[in-house]
Amino acid sequence: MSIIGIVLGVIAIGLIFYFRKEYKISIHFLEGEAEATEHGYTALMKDFTNYQIETDRKITELKKQLEIKTHSAERRMDKMNKSLPSIIRTVIGHIEFAKPLDNN
Repeated sequence: MSIIGIVLGVIAIGLIFYFRKEYKISIHFLEGEAEATEHGYTALMKDFTNYQIETDRKITELKKQLEIKTHSAERRMDKMNKSLPSIIRTVIGHIEFAKPLDNN
């Protein structure tokens, strides 16, 4: 009976060491996976931040271009409004001094 107890004890100790070794290997593997995942998330975060910055820059540039075009159109309208009275006078002057088409 004591021989069976000793054999079972040795088997139990062997299994403890074996499973401890397997546990260390799996923990090492999981730590590696966690580190790789952390690197991946960090890279994704940097890419997303760069995308946001780039998008904000593009929006700012488009706003500037829109303002420039709007101001240009306003200047053209102001210039046209200033020259419009003289154009109207010349057209009306031609109409006033025109000969009637029918000679009745």
